[in-house]
Amino acid sequence: MTFISTLRRAVTGGIVVAALSTGALAQQGTPAPGPLVEAEWLSKNLDNPKVRVFEVSVDPGLYERGHIPGAVNLNWHTDLVDTVKRDIVSKEKFEALLEKAGVTKDTTIVLYGDNNNWFAAWGGWVFDIYGLGDQVKLLDGGRKYWEKLALPLDTRTPSPAVSDLTLSGPKTELRARLSDVLAAADGKNGTVVVDIRSPDEFSGKLFAPEGSKELSIRAGHVPGAKNVTWSKAVDPETGKFKSKDELKKLYADAGVDGSKPIIVYCRIGERSSHTWYALSRILGYQVKNYDGSWTEYGNSVGVPIANLSGTVWQGR
Repeated sequence: MTFISTLRRAVTGGIVVAALSTGALAQQGTPAPGPLVEAEWLSKNLDNPKVRVFEVSVDPGLYERGHIPGAVNLNWHTDLVDTVKRDIVSKEKFEALLEKAGVTKDTTIVLYGDNNNWFAAWGGWVFDIYGLGDQVKLLDGGRKYWEKLALPLDTRTPSPAVSDLTLSGPKTELRARLSDVLAAADGKNGTVVVDIRSPDEFSGKLFAPEGSKELSIRAGHVPGAKNVTWSKAVDPETGKFKSKDELKKLYADAGVDGSKPIIVYCRIGERSSHTWYALSRILGYQVKNYDGSWTEYGNSVGVPIANLSGTVWQGR
């Protein structure tokens, strides 16, 4: 019987506290080099003191209803951003959060979340900005795949020993500003811009996905941008990233082969973080995430916009 099937048999009622033997949860050492870890590896390392798991989901209450045992909750809306000005979390606040979670320079950090790891990838980007990128792994497939395998969930909040951690950075080379995108639109910096939104958002047919509250009063895309929807990088059944060769071909077919610097954007920066992770961490390309994204660009005065659908904002 495989380890995964053993875990499945141990699950009853959907949300459980893991009831597995010490032997079954024997520490398996550090994961193989690379930006992703498999669910089976993580399920064997839930008690590994050198591993810290963080959930970064957007659905309110999802963590509280059940999370990977031992996972610490990072709230995207309050923990990873500045709650007053539109910016990422400060180094000082982030450092305090990670110390409370017991993170050290030797910790393997595993991030996962809902929505195909959109916000977990945002978390990975923030960790990288503050010098911890090499320690970070995404759980391939995120919550979706973990639940698909019927692996254990827990409702208890962990209380790890507080650590002592000093962050570096911020690494400005990972973050694009409006001025960088404008220079790319004008062809001044030799950068390829990748719009990872849906084709209808890219063309200007939609101002934003249905139900989205963050809006711009202009629709369309950055002139010259390539459109590769984020979802093309994952398997629709599992939510896991496609193979490295498949990802290379996907982006190369759109004219993105890593030979030039890349800027990725979406609407508020979360979906583009997923593509940033694929291009930067998996493929090793030089990539900046434009977290201002379309809500900044589409609301800015005097910037060039390509609107293939010719839509005009009607105030609603």
